[in-house]
Amino acid sequence: MTENVSWPKASEGGRVVGKEEIRTYWTRQWQEFDPHVEPLEVIDREDGKTAVKVHQLVKSLAGDILSDSEVWHVYTIENSLIERMNLREDETSSTQAPSAAFARH
Repeated sequence: MTENVSWPKASEGGRVVGKEEIRTYWTRQWQEFDPHVEPLEVIDREDGKTAVKVHQLVKSLAGDILSDSEVWHVYTIENSLIERMNLREDETSSTQAPSAAFARH
């Protein structure tokens, strides 16, 4: 990742910028949810981005399934490092509401 990598906060909405901010967000997210993402398909797009279709399973810490879905992660790569990651639905937006996958039941 680049030093100023931009990443969506799928469980909260909005974005974080920078490796340490991402680490803090992921640590907080994993204290509330048990997400598992498995790549299904990778497409190198003509616009220089890489789209990855993933199977995403999100469980509560008690083991209840909150979401079981397929979503697209779209990566912008610069000099072999991830500069930005978008969820398919937020490619044109700088902020976003939390993903339905992290809805609290």
